[in-house]
Amino acid sequence: MYYYRNGQLDLSDRIAIETGICRGESFKKIARRIHRHPTTVSHEVKTNRTLIRGHYYLGKDCSHVRNCAKRNLCNSECKRRCCSCKEHDCREICDRYVSTHCRKFEKVPYVCNTCPNKKLCHKTRYVYSAKFAEAMVVRRRSESRRGIRLTEAEFQELDELITRCVKKGQPLTHIYAEHGEEMPVCLRSIYNYVDSGEMTIRNIDLRRKTGYRRRNGKKQKKPFNQQYRLGKTYEDYLKNGKGNAKYELETVEMDTVKGVRECGKRLLTMIFRKNSVMLLFLMPDGTAESVKQVFDYLEYGLGIERFHRLFPVILTDNGSEFKRTAELEYDEDLLPRTSLYYCDPMASWQKPHIEKNHEFIRYVIPRGRSLNPYTDEDITLLMNHINSTKRPGLGNKSPYELVADDDEDMQKLLRLLKMDPIPADEVHLKPSLFKLK
Repeated sequence: MYYYRNGQLDLSDRIAIETGICRGESFKKIARRIHRHPTTVSHEVKTNRTLIRGHYYLGKDCSHVRNCAKRNLCNSECKRRCCSCKEHDCREICDRYVSTHCRKFEKVPYVCNTCPNKKLCHKTRYVYSAKFAEAMVVRRRSESRRGIRLTEAEFQELDELITRCVKKGQPLTHIYAEHGEEMPVCLRSIYNYVDSGEMTIRNIDLRRKTGYRRRNGKKQKKPFNQQYRLGKTYEDYLKNGKGNAKYELETVEMDTVKGVRECGKRLLTMIFRKNSVMLLFLMPDGTAESVKQVFDYLEYGLGIERFHRLFPVILTDNGSEFKRTAELEYDEDLLPRTSLYYCDPMASWQKPHIEKNHEFIRYVIPRGRSLNPYTDEDITLLMNHINSTKRPGLGNKSPYELVADDDEDMQKLLRLLKMDPIPADEVHLKPSLFKLK
């Protein structure tokens, strides 16, 4: 049974059409070969045929042009022949104009592929080429998708929303996660509008567009053997977690953030891999004793059992503030509260979640700014704004939204640290955050 295929023609279909035309086949026969309707073939040929302009004497296709001596057809004082005039087209006003235009391509097959005189013909004609037809379709499709396919009112509303949120320091991914349903375009289109300069904001306003530095090649690792790392290396971490599906998910990554090189306050940062909730603690300095005080504070507020459930495994770097392993792993009564492991030197990729999340801190506290003026309340406010930011990697949800209501341990931790979600439209990730309190 004969059937028609739907969908757009491809290059193989156009090659079959060109071959059939050159063989002198009818559109009906060509259409049956490629399982299309004859009108589809006819429309394809007439739409995507290639125009070859003819060569005429003085560019005029009139049969009298070589012997024409008419002048002043435009009622001017010009002494030249009208057929050589470049200001006016004499064919439009002359009553003696007789066109030598070929009429053969006005009938089936609408092209001159099979014309026996096509090699010697100098008149305007059409030919069908599968390669040129395919290129024409691709170009037409590309041009149709360019530009802004929104009304002026829709684009203005979108521009105002994006601009207002970006000025608060919100990433485009967070904005789209919150307002994606009310936006008439996708996230990729918004980036394209910014790239083309159509929106009020520019690429310079998007941190990730301008903030990345060129990566250097891999450096050779130097031997690094220290007593506190025995049995606590990244390789040991992987061995202990082998065969345990929850091991890696329950791991908490830990690091510190400095303000300036001078002595002063530091931030101790932790992040839960299972929900990306990040904890920030303001320490008076970057010593091991300050880190131990944070651990003791959490254990006192949560209890050692809940502390162990929340922080069963902690993965950190080789900073001097983390070298007192025993004091961090055990409480004052020598009861185990966590297991501490150290990444390899110069291998920050082994704890990627905490390294990536530091980016949000630098949005509000730029690199090189001292942490001394900030208070615990400031850091809690910053922590709430960061954990309320929606991200594509979390399914367009914020870390706070991933905390289950029945997770009593996490809920207790949030209450202890006074962590509360911020409404999505009020998320502010710029240095002016602390001026808005």
